[in-house]
Amino acid sequence: MRRNRVFWLSVPALALLLVPFITLITQTPWMGFHLAWGDGDAITVSLTLGMVAMAVIVLAGTPVAWWLAKEGGRVSRIAELIVLVPLLTPPLAMGILLVSAWGPYSIPGLALSRLGMSLVNNPAAFVLAQVYGGLPYFIIAARSAFYGVPQSILEAGQTLGAGRWQRFWHLALPMASKGLASAVALAWVRVVGEFGIVMIFAFFPQGMPVKLYINLQNDGINAVYTLVWLLLLFTLPLPLYCFSRARNVSGVR
Repeated sequence: MRRNRVFWLSVPALALLLVPFITLITQTPWMGFHLAWGDGDAITVSLTLGMVAMAVIVLAGTPVAWWLAKEGGRVSRIAELIVLVPLLTPPLAMGILLVSAWGPYSIPGLALSRLGMSLVNNPAAFVLAQVYGGLPYFIIAARSAFYGVPQSILEAGQTLGAGRWQRFWHLALPMASKGLASAVALAWVRVVGEFGIVMIFAFFPQGMPVKLYINLQNDGINAVYTLVWLLLLFTLPLPLYCFSRARNVSGVR
């Protein structure tokens, strides 16, 4: 009886979350379901540059996540705050900060301009914006995955003669693999779906979120449904699968 009462108390919140997606199904003009002009290029930009950004995020974020999970003290707490600040900063504000930090009038921007390069409105800027959008999420999620690796297992490996890298590659990574997969999936959603940072810092080339905004402004709501469906298709299945798998492994019913 008590469980049924909790279920009915949960219904309003669940219904509230479900309404937009039911509306998407019912309001999509299925008879005119087609991509608008330029949508194909936006999909290519988001997916190809998103993969580049994910490679940077995994390579740069994994050591940080491992260190935060296994080290204590003031330095690691400061490092954790450094990770949390961009995560909690509103995306539009972060885009403005990137323009200030990497734009043509910043010290790095001036140095790059002397080399004939820039980091505004080009593929490199797009990737950098995606990295800022996804890296903090990956680090926080991956840290939780590494935190779940029992210290006793690592100490046993050390006792058997395994070096630091051997313990990381052969013990920590396999044991944290499901959590790391969820971290990658979460970062992928943030990377492909990032709008605010990309809009300010790298309007060109246009990815899916910016193209959705342009289509909405120019042609109205009916012009965006197809690209919305594709954006959801490219972002939702992987994290939903990882979440479901992690839930099954943990024995949650």
